[in-house]
Amino acid sequence: MLQVCLNGPRGIREHHHLPVQPPDLAAAAAHSIAAGAEDVHVHPKTPDGADSLDATTVAAAVNAIRAAAPGITVGIPTTAWTTPDTPSRLDAIASWTVLPDHASVDWHEPDAERIAQALLKRGIGIEAGIHSGTEAGEHFAEWPHREQALRILAEVVDPTTTGATATAETLLARIRPTRTPILLHGRAAGAWPVLRLAEQQGLHTRIGLEDTLLLPDGTIADDNAQLVTAVRTRAAHG
Repeated sequence: MLQVCLNGPRGIREHHHLPVQPPDLAAAAAHSIAAGAEDVHVHPKTPDGADSLDATTVAAAVNAIRAAAPGITVGIPTTAWTTPDTPSRLDAIASWTVLPDHASVDWHEPDAERIAQALLKRGIGIEAGIHSGTEAGEHFAEWPHREQALRILAEVVDPTTTGATATAETLLARIRPTRTPILLHGRAAGAWPVLRLAEQQGLHTRIGLEDTLLLPDGTIADDNAQLVTAVRTRAAHG
């Protein structure tokens, strides 16, 4: 499965086609799905570009994407910076009037289990975020409900071309064995080497302006769809 990560925590000045508002998210999702993406990860944002878990903001983003790409699953993050504290995050999740299909929970953050339980209570799938260089994998392995997670979101935080693959292999060794599907991805210059490793190992993976602004040849991508096209074109040519 190839997921497209449309925007991430980036600011609107980081890329000329970074989608922020619902109409732009809808267009980016539709074009990315047409290019070959199969799932969408999006950071709902306020008009000024700040990440938010506010019910109105979440509903606007999710509804726009679903209208533009019917039948596609849509996920959002629940990272700590989106709200002032854990109670605020829990209140936000409880207030959602439009539910995403899944949401990521970073297991190195405080109260990850409480956030995950709140999502499960609402019937939302969980992407368990396990970052390299943290104890998140061990914490997740101790969670009694870990087998209810939709997938493990294995994130390689090493942003370098030379080190990302080795970091990814170390991260996978710490996560495995597991019966939970794994989505492996990198960031910045490490995004493409890690994506290649995910393909070689038959894992889910993702690409998009959240993870990298660059195509494999080092040029700046026009948009998310061009990044997705680069993945599919490379796969077609082996």
